Amino acid sequence: MNSKCTKTNRRYSRIHLTRGSPDKRRKMESALNQLKKHTVVVADTGDFNAIDEYKPQDATTNPSLILAAAKMPAYQHLLDQAIKYGIAKGGTEEEQVANTMDKLFVSFGLEILKKVPGRVSTEVDARLSFDKEEMVAKALRLIALYEEAGISKERVLIKLSSTWEGIQAGKELEEKHGVHCNMTLLFSFAQAVACAEADVTLISPFVGRILDWYKENTDRKSYEPHEDPGVLSVTKIYNYYKKFGYSTVVMGASFRNTGQVKALAGCDLLTISPGLLAELSQDHSTVTEMLSVDTAKASDLEKIHLDEKSFRWQHNEDRMAVEKLSDGIRKFAADAIKLETMIKEKMLNVKNGQ
Repeated sequence: MNSKCTKTNRRYSRIHLTRGSPDKRRKMESALNQLKKHTVVVADTGDFNAIDEYKPQDATTNPSLILAAAKMPAYQHLLDQAIKYGIAKGGTEEEQVANTMDKLFVSFGLEILKKVPGRVSTEVDARLSFDKEEMVAKALRLIALYEEAGISKERVLIKLSSTWEGIQAGKELEEKHGVHCNMTLLFSFAQAVACAEADVTLISPFVGRILDWYKENTDRKSYEPHEDPGVLSVTKIYNYYKKFGYSTVVMGASFRNTGQVKALAGCDLLTISPGLLAELSQDHSTVTEMLSVDTAKASDLEKIHLDEKSFRWQHNEDRMAVEKLSDGIRKFAADAIKLETMIKEKMLNVKNGQ
């Protein structure tokens, strides 16, 4: 593993990835194992049974992934336990459902932490994306549930939407509470700059959803990895962070194909779905480091500062980012509502003795 991968960030402590014995012939080594030499690999899934095979460092979840996993028979016991917890806490139905949701998200996180040596990312309800105080309160509630289960906050990343309010919530959580944050739904350079200035632990710039937008809104329907707009966005952000020495680390997310993943080899972290991890494990093509601190420092990027007004203006100037951030919040919120509906139905059955 190169020096970049073994370097310890002052807050994002990295544990070496588990690797098998090196192959004598490079061509026999999988793209996944080659990637792990340049980048910390993270599993993007709520299906923790899918994690074992690929030995990622960390894992990330979101409301959509938890909803999908909660529908699987293998995880019904976690849903049942969370519902019992929610009912036992008492209060109004709304409070019981909220407590059940929090418990369920943390329960999935606890199971994932049995499978990975590093951290799990647990997301704050997207419906709070424009309420800084409520995001902070929810984050502290989730951390308290982890700590009640014996898990230190050092092993948890709280995911927050990269709205202005979300970024400021992340700043407060890091500064005042020592809670590490993962800023998600990040599509614009303005969002990335604001996150770096807030000194959050980690950002998750989206690759695939940016590509989706360009394919839907322009005449061009295909891109080579090196010209993929999502890849170019993450590359620019990575170069900016490394050139100006920000401590926030970059975790590329939302991949549509392995070409995008390999084009970002060298990024601090990449969070990858089990399906693409499987493809990379069967792929024996050569993976080359594409991002590096040296290349970043040689880039011609200039440092900028964004207050709230300039952030809102610069973000608003990026039509793709505005539309994808709004769309992402709506979709995560919709899946949270679906999960709540599932919980309410099951909760009613439990109360009725069914």
